[in-house]
Amino acid sequence: MQKRVVSLWFERLPSERVLRINPTTAPFALTQKQSNTDWIYCLNVEAEKAGLYRGMSFSDARAFCHELQSRPADIKADERFLNMLARWSKRYCPWVGLEGRDGLSLNITGSAHLFGGEEALLDDMRFRLSRSGIGARIGLADTRGAAWAMAHFGAGGICTVPQLSRLPIAALRLEEKTCINLQRLGIRTIADLIALPRSSITRRFGPNVLLRLDQALGDQPDNISSLQDAPHYGVKMTLPEPIGLKEDIMAGTERLLQRLCAKLKVHDQGARTLQLTLRRVDQDSQNIELRLAQALHDAARILPLFERGVAAVDAGFGIDQMRLEAIQIEACPAQQISHSRTKNNDTLDDLITRIGVRIGLENVQRFLPADSHIPERSFIISPAAYSSPVGVWAMIRPRPVRLFPPEHIVAHGHRPPARFRWRRMPMTTGRATGPERIAPEWWLSDDNWRSGVRDYWKIDTKEGRRLWLFYTPQSPNWYVQGEFA
Repeated sequence: MQKRVVSLWFERLPSERVLRINPTTAPFALTQKQSNTDWIYCLNVEAEKAGLYRGMSFSDARAFCHELQSRPADIKADERFLNMLARWSKRYCPWVGLEGRDGLSLNITGSAHLFGGEEALLDDMRFRLSRSGIGARIGLADTRGAAWAMAHFGAGGICTVPQLSRLPIAALRLEEKTCINLQRLGIRTIADLIALPRSSITRRFGPNVLLRLDQALGDQPDNISSLQDAPHYGVKMTLPEPIGLKEDIMAGTERLLQRLCAKLKVHDQGARTLQLTLRRVDQDSQNIELRLAQALHDAARILPLFERGVAAVDAGFGIDQMRLEAIQIEACPAQQISHSRTKNNDTLDDLITRIGVRIGLENVQRFLPADSHIPERSFIISPAAYSSPVGVWAMIRPRPVRLFPPEHIVAHGHRPPARFRWRRMPMTTGRATGPERIAPEWWLSDDNWRSGVRDYWKIDTKEGRRLWLFYTPQSPNWYVQGEFA
C-alpha cells in the first residue's frame, strides 16, 4: 500500500489561540522579550495588512499602527494547544506527530477511505479547523517532506512530483544559510537541484542537502514520531463471585493498589487523590474518595487510609467489580537518602490524611512565616496538606505565643504603667523590656496601622502574666496585644 502523509501548518497558531478566547477585529500581535527588547512573535491578518511582520520591534510596530493590540506570548500554552490539536487529529488516523512548534504530520495510509477519500478528508479537516477559528495550510503527498513542502510553500492540497519540483529550495527543510548559498549559485528551485550532479552537491554542501531531497522524493525513509498517549492511572478487577465483607473489600483494594502504585513508580508519579468505585450486582455503584496529604505511591501506607471509607460501604447483595483510579497526581521523583538528610515525617502526613478524611484536608492548617515586621502580618495560615513547614521567623525581638486584637487599658505617660487593669484583673509591673518601635507599611492598606507608629514593651507582671503592650505616641493610649508563654 502506498504511503500517504498529511502535513498541517498552523501559520498563526499562537495568536489564533488567544483570539479564540478574546476575539477582536483590530490588529493584534503577541510579543516576546529578548535582550531587554519586545519583539513581534506572532500577529493576525489585520496586523499584517497594516505592514507589520514577525521579528519587528514592538516599539516600531506601535509607531506604524497606533491601534495595535498586544499581549505577551506564552510558549508553554502554545505547546499545550498544539498537543491538544495532535490528540484531535487522531480522529483521522492513529499515527500523528509534531512538526516543529506550529505543525503536525499525519500518516493517513489506509484510513482515507473512512472519510470518503482523500479530498473529502482534507475538506473535513479544513471545515472543522475553520469552524474552531484556526487557520491551517494542508499538504498531502507520498512522503513527509513533500507534504511539508506543499503546506508551507505550495498552494496546498495533493502534491505531485511536477508540483514539488517547481517549489523553492527552502521547501526541502534546509537551513537558511544553506538556502542562501544555493540561491547565490542560481539554484532556486528543487528542479534546479535535481539537475545538478549529486557528487558535486555533497562535496560543496554536505550530505544533508541530498538527504532532504531524497526524503522528499521518497528515496530515503522519513518516519513520523507519533505522540504517546498520556498514561492512564486506573486499574479494574472483576470478581467471579460477589463479596460484601470489609476484609474482602480491603483485600481487593490491596491488590488494586499494588498494581496502581507499580504504574505510578514507573513514571515517577504519586497520587494525591484516589477514587475507589465499587459496583454492586444490582448495577449501583458507590465511590470512596481518599485525598492524601502527600503524593504517595506506597501501597502499604495508602491501604490503611481506606479503612474508614470501606467500613461505611453498603454492599447490598454483593460487589462484583472494583475500580481504583488516581484522579489527581503529582511528580514524585526518587530521592537520595543519606546520613545528612533529614527523614520526612511520614507519620505526620498520614495523621493529617486521617483527620482530613473526617473534617476535610483544607481544615487542617498550619502557620507559616511571612515577610513583614507588623505582628498581624508576620504569618499566614495555609492548609497543612498543601504546604511544607519551611522557613523560620526572622525576628530580632521575641514575639508572643498568643496574639489577639489590641485591648485598651487605662494608663498615662509614655513609660509602662506601674499598675493597670486588664480584663478586670489588676496587674503590677515587675519588669519592662523595650521599647521596640514598629512603623506602618505604607504600601499596604490597613486602617489599624494608618494612625502612626507603635512602641512595644514586654511586661513581666508580679501576678505571673507576661504581656505584650504597645503605646501610640500620636494619640497617647496603651493597649495589650499578646501574651508570652
